[in-house]
Amino acid sequence: MIVTLTANPSLDRTVALPGPLLRGEVQRALSVRQESGGKGVNVSRALVASGLKTLAVLPGADADPVLAGLRDTEVPFAALPIGGPLRSNVALTEPGGVTTKINEPGPVLSGEQQEALIGLLLDSARGASWVVLAGSLPPGVPADFYATVTRRLRSLHDGTESPLIAVDSSGEPLAAAISGDALGRPDLLKPNAEELTELAAAAGFATSMSAEELEGDPEAAAAAAAAVVRSGVGAVLATLGSKGAVLVTADGAWLATHPPVTAVSTVGAGDSSLAGYLLASSQGAAPVDCLRQAVAHGAAAASLPGSTVPAVQQTTPEAVTITALKKD
Repeated sequence: MIVTLTANPSLDRTVALPGPLLRGEVQRALSVRQESGGKGVNVSRALVASGLKTLAVLPGADADPVLAGLRDTEVPFAALPIGGPLRSNVALTEPGGVTTKINEPGPVLSGEQQEALIGLLLDSARGASWVVLAGSLPPGVPADFYATVTRRLRSLHDGTESPLIAVDSSGEPLAAAISGDALGRPDLLKPNAEELTELAAAAGFATSMSAEELEGDPEAAAAAAAAVVRSGVGAVLATLGSKGAVLVTADGAWLATHPPVTAVSTVGAGDSSLAGYLLASSQGAAPVDCLRQAVAHGAAAASLPGSTVPAVQQTTPEAVTITALKKD
């Protein structure tokens, strides 16, 4: 089983526009979709779609629309009741897949609620193969929250029984995942190109390349990811948008690319990539084949509307090309 923690879940509304976004103008939407979201929730949704056992751990009152959406889509969850509503996010998608996102900060979680959420996760993660710590942190939660949770998970069991841990976040929470002791560092990090530049800097790897330049230079992306791996992280899965993804471990580095797809919405594509990787890993696949499924999942997600997640049957891993890279 794969357990996900989403500390700052959301109700995601995706508004499809008939043309480019026009600032200051009135535009009519082609369609509107609404789904329960947040990175960890999206990973669980994608795993459920492919028939894999998962549990989403999150805060939220029983009647909250986010939890109602999980029930409607039959995503198993364990929720910590809190005193206020969860946030709503809005994504505006233009033809061609260009996406503008407006994310609310979310409800404040007190120290007691944070500890209760960690306790709920520790109870839920017993026997899990992977635990995914994903998304932004709500107000009141310290930046090293995911590093703290990682230490607590590993301290709960001995090294042979504790689950593997993946982190997918941004900004200070992501940097904090590699800034502490070895016990707090995850087995897998899933940054995009922009987040990879932040991680590389935190790992002491100097680069003047922008995120856009890094997306177009897989060798440079692999070098940046290798610096993060040398800091004590098990592996880095760096998604590079339409250019595919790079996987770096202690044993090697690889680029995976997929033939171009007609992009409809990029919302949640990175989350689907992580779900594809974990799906393959849970089936005992080698790292390079986990990368293959990650890119296949991400491409399929980008071709679907809103934050719709693909089932494994909708993906085409056989179309993915793998290239070995130098990582130093």
